[in-house]
Amino acid sequence: MMTFMNKMLNTLNDTAALEYLAAARQHHSQNAIAKHLGVSERQVRRWEVGESHPPQYVSMALQRLLPFQPATNSNADFKFIDLFAGIGGIRLAFEAIGGECVFTSEWDSYAQRTYMANFGGKEPINGDITKIDANDIPDHDVLLGGFPCQPFSIAGVSKKNALGRAHGFADETQGTLFFDVARIIAAKRPKAFMLENVKNLQSHDKGRTFDVIIRTLREELGYLVFHKVIDGAHFVPQHRERILIVGFRDPVEFDWNMVDLPPKGNHKLGEIIHKKTGEPALDSDGANYYDHAKRKVLDKYTLTDNLWQYLQNYKKKHQDAGNGFGFGLVTPESVTRTLSARYYKDGSEILFSQGAKKNPRRLTPRECARLMGFPDTFRIPVSDTRAYKQFGNSVVVPVMKAVALALKPLIVEAVQHELIPNRRAA
Repeated sequence: MMTFMNKMLNTLNDTAALEYLAAARQHHSQNAIAKHLGVSERQVRRWEVGESHPPQYVSMALQRLLPFQPATNSNADFKFIDLFAGIGGIRLAFEAIGGECVFTSEWDSYAQRTYMANFGGKEPINGDITKIDANDIPDHDVLLGGFPCQPFSIAGVSKKNALGRAHGFADETQGTLFFDVARIIAAKRPKAFMLENVKNLQSHDKGRTFDVIIRTLREELGYLVFHKVIDGAHFVPQHRERILIVGFRDPVEFDWNMVDLPPKGNHKLGEIIHKKTGEPALDSDGANYYDHAKRKVLDKYTLTDNLWQYLQNYKKKHQDAGNGFGFGLVTPESVTRTLSARYYKDGSEILFSQGAKKNPRRLTPRECARLMGFPDTFRIPVSDTRAYKQFGNSVVVPVMKAVALALKPLIVEAVQHELIPNRRAA
């Protein structure tokens, strides 16, 4: 028997598929859509009238029928691709400095929905990167990606030689998502790349994972590589340390001191929380998070008595045991802990104090967006649970922009250097 949760997940998937179907029907007949999907015209009609539910794969297939505009931005300073795109935090930063996205890959259907709500109509979202041929990816100047960290299986070179097996990056990284980054770089040879990951990537498997990544990028692919851990607290009221790896195909003069990082502590939580004096109404949010008439955050974000008591007991238990596990209570003067993808469960890492007489509350999804540096124009079309996961998995946008600004002159110079011979030949 299908559980209630499974029914809810299927409903959300159906909604996304039906939205794409409605959009496709503005440009194509039922017959044309049926042929494209490999189903009967009657099946498409049943989906439209609600007699049956379209399978999840339909969302991706229908995107191919939408009238995306080709990448023809002649004013763009450079072109980039957005891999493991999530909800587009890295894209926001590189578009802001004059870049043009020509290819996107993101496998999660809920993240795709948020991405489409904010960047839709420019190019389709490609799904599982492991199934995409590098030759099908457009030429680009910069590769961007927040690739997930997966365990690497590393065997000794001598053993592989004895077995007659290759021991280059294709062998050492096979089965990990970094392999897909490497094979695309190898095939397309972008002028630069920027990769983002958790700080602990450096220490994973006693440093061996990071060693394989850096060695692959430098020795196998031949790029000049730099890496640095940067804390989001330079730009937002949140401690969030992430490692950034940048690389250049050709020699450049780059130093991390070129990245402008303001002093930490200048930003406090009060900057991003909903204001009691009145929160400007956002058309995309409506009354989802904030009661504009009563000028307060909706009561659903306040912890129940049972959950608040449980979290207090849990923290006391660990304090008595001599460790620091437990909730983090914050005020408008705070800099928070790292927002995680599990925030939807109980909000324990960042609980906003509402005074001694009222239980604390979770941040709203809009506040989480602000905590990650997303502008208020960024649309949140998914449920609270999905929004918390998406922002918890995303990047601090101003950090990405600061790095992008430092990289831009080097990228533009490389682009112009490549164009000069072509102009002369013309």
